[in-house]
Amino acid sequence: MNEVENATTSGAATTHRHGFLGERAELVSALLALAVYLTGLTLQLTGYGGPVPQALFVAAYAFGGFFTLREALLAVRGGRFQVDFLMLVAAAGAAAIGRWEEGAVLLVLFSLGHALEGYAMGRARRSIEALGALAPRTALVRRGPGAPVEVPVEELAVGDTVVVRPHTRVPADGFVAAGSGSVDQAPITGESVPVDKVPVTDRAGALADPGAIGPDSRVYAGTVNGSGALDIAVTRLAGENTLARVVKLVQDAEERTSPTQRFTERFTKFFVPGVLVLVAVLLAVGALTGEPFADTFYRAMAVLVAASPCALAIATPAAVLSAVGRAARGGVLVKGGAPLEEFGRLRTIAFDKTGTLTEGRPRLTEIEPVRTAGREELLRTAVAAQRLSDHPLAQAVVRDGAALLPAVAAPEESLSGVAPSEAGALRALVGLGIVAEIDGEAVHIGSLAYADTLEGPPVPARLRDRTEELARTGRTTMLVRRGDRWLGTLGLMDAPRPEAAATVAALRGLGVRRTVMLSGDDQRVADAVGRAIGMDEVRGGLLPEDKVAEVTRLRRTARTAMIGDGVNDAPAMAGATVGVAMGAAGSAVALETADIALMSDDLRRLPFITGLSRRASRIIRQNLWLSLGIVAVLVPATALGLGIGPAVLVHEGSTLVVVANALRLLRYAD
Repeated sequence: MNEVENATTSGAATTHRHGFLGERAELVSALLALAVYLTGLTLQLTGYGGPVPQALFVAAYAFGGFFTLREALLAVRGGRFQVDFLMLVAAAGAAAIGRWEEGAVLLVLFSLGHALEGYAMGRARRSIEALGALAPRTALVRRGPGAPVEVPVEELAVGDTVVVRPHTRVPADGFVAAGSGSVDQAPITGESVPVDKVPVTDRAGALADPGAIGPDSRVYAGTVNGSGALDIAVTRLAGENTLARVVKLVQDAEERTSPTQRFTERFTKFFVPGVLVLVAVLLAVGALTGEPFADTFYRAMAVLVAASPCALAIATPAAVLSAVGRAARGGVLVKGGAPLEEFGRLRTIAFDKTGTLTEGRPRLTEIEPVRTAGREELLRTAVAAQRLSDHPLAQAVVRDGAALLPAVAAPEESLSGVAPSEAGALRALVGLGIVAEIDGEAVHIGSLAYADTLEGPPVPARLRDRTEELARTGRTTMLVRRGDRWLGTLGLMDAPRPEAAATVAALRGLGVRRTVMLSGDDQRVADAVGRAIGMDEVRGGLLPEDKVAEVTRLRRTARTAMIGDGVNDAPAMAGATVGVAMGAAGSAVALETADIALMSDDLRRLPFITGLSRRASRIIRQNLWLSLGIVAVLVPATALGLGIGPAVLVHEGSTLVVVANALRLLRYAD
């Protein structure tokens, strides 16, 4: 590639055509400038006269000023006066008064520092570009009865079946059509443990609706297959897969500037012309006081160098680029400096409940039989009847209850006939419960209100008390009666994620002062989940527009993030200071709409990005104060007689310190 991006000291990305030397051209030119300058200086110090030292200093001008001059001309043509322009004016001024060696050291150090900054910034960019190299260039495709054929990934079509051999990378987004095994998804989602994968049960349905594919069947381009061979059905073209979208959005993030970066850009826009005015004033003062012109001019050029805000201009872009690259490697997509810096200052975080703090599906959490019935009879009856229903609560009873059936029998008991009896004649009573028939007996399953409408024996007092107690703690309850016998009650709940409480505690340790849960569920249910997780505030019974109003209320007192897992949370996320989407891998909508996207469905990514954002904000402030402090010290020092050489050393040294400080973010520990 002849077109490469270099970070200039103005913080902007400039496109260079370097020729056969490629990205090394600027560094080679700077090293040549350094070599000829040192040779000329040595000859001059050893008393060697003649034109050779002078010619070497002129050569140092040529090598050291080539790229600087080109960038300055491009900036001036665009109506911008940047740091490069100030450096050239200072070097030209030194030459005009015969101080060729001073001008040469200025351009040599400036170009060398510029090249090293470009290398350092290139390192940060390469950490991002490395994401794009994760996906294989070719794929093995089954087309016809013969052996799989190897084709470029660009030729893959939706519906193709690709063969992924053990310990190779997945070439496309899709789902497991055959085979099973584990896949390391860390490059995309940041998950530290490989995820087990199983085939889908309905290939045609999965192709028709890829969004409904479960996480245990979905795979992403660039992830690493384990020891089992997999057949993957392709659901996205190469240019549209999750990895390609992430790389594109991370690259675009460079263009979304942070508040601090916008400040520095506005500052330098007026500061550079102001420096030129200051230089003119110094020249006028020297002329009025009768000081020799050469001395006045030299002092003015030294001030020009000292006042150049190189470190200030590069401070924020370097930190943002490093942090965005580190976040992407950790499975978090941050869309630029603005959300990064804002997230680093947050004190309040609002969470959606269902699917974010909880698992998003009800679970059977309590089994409470009466004294005259056992747990096994209660479960067998409930599972048999609920198998006929497609209601989510019924499916939860069947799923969890069937899994518990072997466990409820004592080891010495025979487990013959563990499979529940067959039920029939199901009748659903909307909002109340169901009626079914097992072995000629009517089975009623439903709420306490439904139980009170039934003829026959009333609900036993102890069973009623226990059912009401479960309801007060946020459980959805189901009373079970078979014939005239009450068997007990079941409690179901959308359980908190196992990592939710630890995540909230970790956020508090990082400086988040207020956590709020927003839920559309009944307030009692929301309170129960909130207590289990350790939330500061819980708001239940909210419609989508109510969530927006709550986020707006929170923003009146502090910067607020909204964490959600779906499109239904988008309005509240848009109203927050920063919107964060969970489980965004494979979701084009979440990737496009959120300011920050956690690629995995894992809350533990949240403390990681919170800590990284806070560290980035601290480094940006450190760089900003260091840069401004250097300018504040150097300007009066040069006005009082400090030469161009020492000023350049401090000036370029501070710029390199700022970049090195920003690059520390690439090594931020998870």
